[in-house]
Amino acid sequence: MANLMTYPALGTHHAGRSAGPLPTKQVRKRYWITLSIMIGLALFFGIGLLAWDNPMPFGSDGFWIIAKLRASNILTMVIVAACQAIATVAFQTVTNNRIITPSIMGFEALYRVVQTGAVFVLGVAGVTFFTGVSQFVLQVAIMVGLSVALYGWLLSGKLGNIQIMLLVGIIIGTGLGSIATFMQRLLTPSEFDVLTARLFGSMANADMSYMPVAIPLVLIAGGYLVLSSKKMNILALGKETTINLGINHRREVMKSLFFISILMAVTTALVGPLTFLGFLVATLAYQLADTYDHRFIYPMSFLIGFVVLAGAYFIMKNVFYAEGVVGIIIEAVGGITFLIFILRKGRL
Repeated sequence: MANLMTYPALGTHHAGRSAGPLPTKQVRKRYWITLSIMIGLALFFGIGLLAWDNPMPFGSDGFWIIAKLRASNILTMVIVAACQAIATVAFQTVTNNRIITPSIMGFEALYRVVQTGAVFVLGVAGVTFFTGVSQFVLQVAIMVGLSVALYGWLLSGKLGNIQIMLLVGIIIGTGLGSIATFMQRLLTPSEFDVLTARLFGSMANADMSYMPVAIPLVLIAGGYLVLSSKKMNILALGKETTINLGINHRREVMKSLFFISILMAVTTALVGPLTFLGFLVATLAYQLADTYDHRFIYPMSFLIGFVVLAGAYFIMKNVFYAEGVVGIIIEAVGGITFLIFILRKGRL
C-alpha cells in the first residue's frame, strides 16, 4: 500500500488532485515552464556554439563552413546527452536505486584498459590503433558483450538478483582499473601524456565517421527504453508489485539492461568516460520534473544533459578560453552533487 501511495496514478484519489503523473495544476505548470526554459537554454547554447566568435560574416560561405564544422560537436553532445540521460534514469529504475549509474558495470574501466593496453603494447602509435569505424564497433561490441555476460549469468537461475550483479560489476570494474593503473605506471612520460588525453571524456575524441553506426544504435536502444516508459513506471514499484501486476520482472529487467549497455557502450567509445554526468543529469531531472512518470522524466533529463554539456563548452570556450577542461569540470560538479545528495539523504 505504501508503494501505491507513492504513485498517485495507482493510489487513491485525493481532493483537489487529479489522478496522474502531474497531479495538480501547480505541478503541471511548473513542469511545462521548466521544460520550456530548458528548451530555450538548449537552443541558446546550441546556436551560440555555432555562431559565436565566428570570424566570417554571417551568411557567407565561410561562415557556414565553420558552422558546419562546429555542428559536429553539437551532434556529439546530443548523442552523449541522450545516452547518459536515458541510460542512467532507466538503470536507476531497474535497480531501484538512485545513487548508482550504469558506469558501475565496468564500461569505463574496460575503456581505460583497452586504451592503456594499446599504448602499453604499441607505444604512442597505440592511440591511433583504436581509431576507425571498425575499431569503434569492436569497442562497443566488447563492452556490450561483457555486460550481457555479466547480467545474463548473474540474473539467471533461482538465486539471481540485481544486488549480486552490481557487487560483481564493482569488483570487475575495480580489477580492470587496477590493471590499467599498473600498465600506466610502466609507460614512458611521453606515452603517458598522449594516453591521458584519451582517458578524459571530451567531445574532441568523437569522429564523424562513427555517426552512421552510433546514431542507429542510440535510436534503437533509446527508442525502446522511451517507448517502455509505462513498464518502467511499474518496475519502479519493485519486484513483488511488478510480478503481482502480471509482468515478468526478470525478463523486463534483462531487456532494459541490454539496451542500457548499448547506450553506455556507444557514449563511452565515442567520447570517453563521463562518470558523474549521468548521475548529475538524472538527479536534476528528478528534482525539476517532480513526477514518477518516465514519459516526463526522459525529455527533462535529455534536455538537462544537453544544456549541461553545451553550456559548459560555450562558457569555458568563450569566457575562460579553457575548452579542454570541460569534461573535468563536469565530473567535478557531478561528484560534488553526488556527495551533497548522499549527505542530505544520510544513507546509501
